[in-house]
Amino acid sequence: MKLKALSTAMILATVPMTGAFAAALDRSGQSMAAFFQPGNYFEAGISVLDPDVSGTSAANLGNQATGDMGEDYYFPSAALKFQVTNNFSVGLIYDQPFGADAEYNTGNAAFSTLPGQTVSIPGVGANIPLAALNAENQVTNVEVKTQNLSLILGYQPTENWNLYAGGVYQTAEGNVSLRGFAYGGSGAFGGYDASMSEDEGFGWLAGIAYQIPEIALKTSLTYRSEIEHELQATETMFFGNVPAANVVQALGGTPQAGKTNITTPQSVNLDFQSGIMADTVAFANIRWVNWKDFSIRPNYFGQIAQNNPAVGKPINIVDYSDDQWSATAGVGRKFNEQWAGNVSVGWDSGAGNPVTTLGPTEGYWNVGLGLQFSPAANYFIAGGVKYFWLGDATAKTAINNNIGKFEDNNAIAYGLKMGYRF
Repeated sequence: MKLKALSTAMILATVPMTGAFAAALDRSGQSMAAFFQPGNYFEAGISVLDPDVSGTSAANLGNQATGDMGEDYYFPSAALKFQVTNNFSVGLIYDQPFGADAEYNTGNAAFSTLPGQTVSIPGVGANIPLAALNAENQVTNVEVKTQNLSLILGYQPTENWNLYAGGVYQTAEGNVSLRGFAYGGSGAFGGYDASMSEDEGFGWLAGIAYQIPEIALKTSLTYRSEIEHELQATETMFFGNVPAANVVQALGGTPQAGKTNITTPQSVNLDFQSGIMADTVAFANIRWVNWKDFSIRPNYFGQIAQNNPAVGKPINIVDYSDDQWSATAGVGRKFNEQWAGNVSVGWDSGAGNPVTTLGPTEGYWNVGLGLQFSPAANYFIAGGVKYFWLGDATAKTAINNNIGKFEDNNAIAYGLKMGYRF
């Protein structure tokens, strides 16, 4: 059985999304597939996710429906690869590997402040209307964004082997607002805001790949390092029933500036494909991400928690109890010289349960379809869609391990990619 390497590569290019809605903050899946394309190659793509994530707050928080808190988002990607000589290649890959977008609805006291709600601020006064603090009808929300640019150098001692390594430039930024009784209301963190400005960090990757073009066999193992960031964070807390000297008070607006250290996780990707019959390949991906060692603890948030008699220790806004494992498997087929397609099935373990209220699902199952049109042998347009069954989860906050259940949720993702060989 002999398959043309170019045809097989084009079949697999119909998988435009690898992560989309993975555990924790994982998004792009950090694919290296573009770097293994034959010859000189360029691609650009975009993925869009439309999640539907809702739940019900715990009994002590009113058993209220949360409404859909999952925000739609999109993330672009691009890659450029040069085969400089028969033995050396160089590539650039841009993606947005980690991120979050979520916003709860108004009217749910667990995750928003309500009209007429009041708070008491030690040293300031009792029963102060939230309207006076410009905090009425505000909701819990989060936005986290990262960007990666990877420079990769590859050495091919023979036609079969590819040894590669490179540097990774990464930016990270984020904003979070905590509202409602899920965070303790006026008794703890229900009026907290943090804005973390963009920071730059550097990491590295390394891997090894092996191929047998005659049977369309190709496998690769890639390690990506963790990357450390020190973000400048502006934090505000407009109330809290702890001694006034220990609270970041923002009555009228008194933001506090400080550093927040975040380390994005290390990961490993194992990719495999092989021809199974003429113009048909099977493919698989296994991914591990070290979320268990990841956390976000802004400076003053930790101090507030430690000085709060109800908490008494530094705590994290976000953390995870388990590492993430995910797997995708499928079949791609070339129908004729212009059309190819694929089907795939995916699974994600999640990163532990209970989960953060800023992303209250535990893993998923998905199915995907992809289709590719090649007007000429050297370029193509590919599109795909994936449907996700999101895992049920119990949501937690930094001070409460059960503030609600999120069940029977789903998401749909769309992707578009264009590729050109030159």
